[in-house]
Parts: sequence; C-alpha cells; structure tokens
Amino acid sequence: MPKIFITNKSNHPQTFEVHGWNNNQNITVKPHSTTTLTAPGAPATSSGAIIALHGGHEGEQAEITFNGFEGNDFLDMSNIVGAGGNMTIQQQGLPSTRKGDPLFMQNLRKAWSKASPQTKNDLKASIFTDKHGNVERMGPIKEHPKLEAFVRTFADGKTYIGVGAWKGSPGVKTDNDQSSAGHGTKNAVITYSDGDATPEGHPDDNHNKPQHAPHAQVLPAAEQLEDIVSPLTLQEPLSSIQTHDSEYDPEHLTASAAPKPNNHDDRVGIDLHNKSHKPCTYYFYNNHWNGNGTAGANFSHPLKHQRLLPQTSHFIPLPSTFKGRVQRGQLIPATWVEFQCEASNDHFAHGDVSLQQGCDGAATIKGTEGNVGGFVKDIITHAPQGAKVRREDGVVCLGSTMGNWMAGPNEVAAEWEMKEVGQRKAYIKGGTGTDDVMSKTRRFEVVFY
Repeated sequence: MPKIFITNKSNHPQTFEVHGWNNNQNITVKPHSTTTLTAPGAPATSSGAIIALHGGHEGEQAEITFNGFEGNDFLDMSNIVGAGGNMTIQQQGLPSTRKGDPLFMQNLRKAWSKASPQTKNDLKASIFTDKHGNVERMGPIKEHPKLEAFVRTFADGKTYIGVGAWKGSPGVKTDNDQSSAGHGTKNAVITYSDGDATPEGHPDDNHNKPQHAPHAQVLPAAEQLEDIVSPLTLQEPLSSIQTHDSEYDPEHLTASAAPKPNNHDDRVGIDLHNKSHKPCTYYFYNNHWNGNGTAGANFSHPLKHQRLLPQTSHFIPLPSTFKGRVQRGQLIPATWVEFQCEASNDHFAHGDVSLQQGCDGAATIKGTEGNVGGFVKDIITHAPQGAKVRREDGVVCLGSTMGNWMAGPNEVAAEWEMKEVGQRKAYIKGGTGTDDVMSKTRRFEVVFY
C-alpha cells in the first residue's frame, strides 16, 4: 500500500487537515519530524488532500490520487484556498514529479513589497500582514480575480492558482498542467516549511528510484524546425498522462541500450501533408518516458514544429530515437498520429492513429510496405452533440475517449468513433486491436485532412 510521508521542516508544530485518509482526522506534525499515513493499495484508487492550517485558516494543499488512470498517481499542489507556508509534493524518489513552489511565501512577500499602493488597496481583504506590514497569510484566491492575477506574477506554473478546467471552463493551461500524471504508483512525499520546502531524502528512496530511459529531447516551441536538436535533461514536472504506445515497443529502453540517434540520415522522418483548406502548424512531441507498451505523453514541450499552407507537404527529419506523436497545433482534444522511428527489436518504424485524446479531424499514416492507418472522412460535423466539445481556441472537436485532467471519458464520442472509424483503424478504447503501420525505411507519409 502506498504511503504518504508528511515532513515538517519548520521550527514549530504544524497542523494539517486530512481528507480521504486517517478517518478524515487532522494531524499535527512535530518540528523537524515526519508523519506517515497509509493509503489503500492497488487495484483500489484512493484520493484525498492534505491541507496546511494557519490559525485555523486553510492554506496550501496537496491533492493526491493514487493508482489513477492506467495505474498512475496524480499529484498537485494548490493555493486556491490560501497560503501561510511553503509546501511541495512529489512521488518518492522522482524529483521530476515535484509540484509546488518551495519558496511561495518568500516570493509572495517580495511581490507584495513591490506592489503599488493601488494593488495593496485592492488586495487588502486577501493579504494579511503583521503590525510591521510583513505578510503572514494569504486568503482564498478563488472568486478574487485581482488576487489571482497578482499571484500569477510570481507563482504561475508552479501551483494551482485558478480553478483549472472545471464545469465547462477550459481553465488556464499552466493550472491544468499541474494535474499531470506521475510514473506508476509510488509513495508520496509532502514537505512543509517556513523556509525552503524542497524535500530531503527518505530512508527507502532506493526502492523507488526511477528506471533509466532515453533523455527526452526538448526544444522551446519558439525554436524553428531547422534548429539543431540536442538532448536535454527534463527539470520540470512530468506534464504527462499515461497512454499506450506501439505494440512493438521494447521491454524497456535504457539510456545505454537505446539505439544511437541517426541525426544524419535524412531518410528518417515524416513526409507531412496538409490536405485541408487552411494553413496549419503541426507539432511533434517526444514522449517523456517509454515503458513496456506504455508511454508518458508530453503535453508542453514540442520537439519541433512545421507550418504548412493548404495542399502542400514537407519532409520533417527526425532522430531515429524519436517516440511520440505529431498533431495539429498544441491543444487537446486533438487527433494524434503516434509513431516511433526505430524499434529496438526489429529496427523498423511503427505507427498508428489515436483518438483517445480527442479528434480535431481526419489523419492517416502510411508505411513503406503500403499499409495505412487512420481515416479520411469528416466524423465531427454530423457527430452527436454529446460527443462534441469546444476547444480552448474555439474549434469544435470530439471529446477524449480516455479522459484527462479536463474531463472524464466521453462515452458518446467513443461510441460514435467506433461506428464511424472502428478500433482497427485508430485507437479509440484501450491499447490493443489497432493495426500496426510499419516502415522498414523508418519513414512515414502522414496526411492531415
């Protein structure tokens, strides 16, 4: 059963509300001590929250779902209901999954000291100070737009600030990204401090050390297609949910066992076609990690992108280590064309089309052996209203059949896609039953309609 380690690095006892575990009873953690809670183990899914209390007021909160979608944990930090200290959460032994600003209060005080008199007047009911004007506590952000805007100036992308995608609202992307998945199910480490809340080591960290995987190759979205691609080590939290990968995946690639990149072979890559009637920019995302039949989808750091005018095409060179997808734009729902350029077992490229994270139009992938995956017909226009969602950019799409941080699975969309496309042509439900598209030359023709 997974454990929750709650460490108090401060010099005073710290009380926490506990929701979902410990019979929903509060706990108080002594200074420089750790309290351990136990959550139900797999196959059960277990959710709850740990909320720091400051003079009886709720502050920073760690939200946890153990063994969530496809067996992954979902962790996030939120300051929606307030703040009075610093707190972080991560999977044990996986600092890349860390959420929260370890110096939130220090950054709040710094921003407050520089705030204009008008800003201080606007926020006087939300920012609580001592007699010397030093910030002691922050009230709830929700329903206070000016406070939300102020907090985003120093903590955006580090913690939940707004309510995120909820009840039809798309939310803010930097908030939504906080709901990314961890890597499987592991113990959770929560660290509280009045100073730096960066966690320290735990005695059994060795039991949860991450398996090695090829470094993700990451470039900022602003980089141009022609820029040289070099491996970078991920420092930010995994912005991923777990999805299927090709059925031809190796058991588990390691950094030493991964095939060497073939960056000089211009035949490795994608012949990309835009057969729509409008210009479109296509984004290539390398997975954060790859496992045995699974992958950690990357939602925030495209490797490269290419803009195509209507009815034009372009060859996109890729390293032979690429394992990920190409999609229209950077938002979801979207149709994904998933592929790896070189499998470790047969050294061929393998690919497919997936509608599990939604559908924003037809797409196909064709290998050198003549086999084709995907579909060419418009399945959105005449789809049932319950299958449709309006994306953040206003585009009407079919909803995700597997669910994500924005909403649960759209069963109406899944039923419609099964009827109009079928599991054999594209992944709709589950990770099996879809034809594998193979290319012995490690080159595909990908067409978006």
